[in-house]
Amino acid sequence: MISIVVPLYNEVDSLATLHAELVRTFTSNHLEPAEIVFVDDGSRDGSWGVIKTLADLDPRVRGIRFRRNFGKAAALTAGFRAARGTIIFTLDGDLQDDPAEIPRFLARLDDGFDVVSGWKQKRHDPWHKVGPSRVFNAMVSRLTGCKLHDHNCGFKAYRREVLDEVTLYGELHRFVPVLAHERGFKVAEIVVNHRARQFGHSKYGVARFIKGLLDLVTVHFLSRYGQRPLHVLGALGLTMLAIGSVGLTYLAVIWILGFWWVDFRPIGDRPLMFYSGTLCAVGSQFLCLGILAELVTAYNIRESDTFSIAETRDSSRLDSEVEQPST
Repeated sequence: MISIVVPLYNEVDSLATLHAELVRTFTSNHLEPAEIVFVDDGSRDGSWGVIKTLADLDPRVRGIRFRRNFGKAAALTAGFRAARGTIIFTLDGDLQDDPAEIPRFLARLDDGFDVVSGWKQKRHDPWHKVGPSRVFNAMVSRLTGCKLHDHNCGFKAYRREVLDEVTLYGELHRFVPVLAHERGFKVAEIVVNHRARQFGHSKYGVARFIKGLLDLVTVHFLSRYGQRPLHVLGALGLTMLAIGSVGLTYLAVIWILGFWWVDFRPIGDRPLMFYSGTLCAVGSQFLCLGILAELVTAYNIRESDTFSIAETRDSSRLDSEVEQPST
């Protein structure tokens, strides 16, 4: 089964058209069985009423309504949990993503990939969204090693096993391909048709770019040091301790030699004393924090979190043939 997860917020005017386009794609390309999971992220414009009507008319439609607006990551998580398909698509409910591209995603998955992300090469968005987005995408690709032109594109296709291993929270929905790539899944990208918005207005502004940068720091830390926090915190702590210790050692030598100097300046009045002591104190705190983080990680991590299994095979059939008595 193919599942289409559509997170939405105040998209009452576009839902019926989106549903019709998805059904047309299913029918013309023989993509049955399929389901459409609409996740209403606390809409206040009557979107839920349209979803209920569509669900009554089409058994392939399922709806989830949040009590309030929890964000796109929460909506996607709820949709992933409810989806029953082995291949799961995500696309936005504003009609800017073209459902006719779905067969091309499936063809790319058939090439052996686990995640296929859309690339809005020709975007119909304002310049103040396109410019920062390109800078952000370049930074993500360089820092994470997951080379995609458009990490922000909501039009993606996943195999079920990817979403079973990747956990979403906060605003990390745009980094699912990065997290999947870190666990060894194969990630690809295709150019998709991006359409101009017909109804409503964009839900994202400058704050999205700032949040994206902070989330990038989170993902970079989780992917590199999520299971070994002492490597980064301990390294910072030891570096600070080393620099501070060198400064204090120098001051100690000066203090000892000061007994023979006539114009000796007390070391307590020197800025180096303050900076060296501060570095030693902060370095010790970083080191202790890293050890505590390692303890928390060790007690909470599961074995399945440390690796990703691509395939298994047992020898039960072979054993049964060997144990079969001869006549």
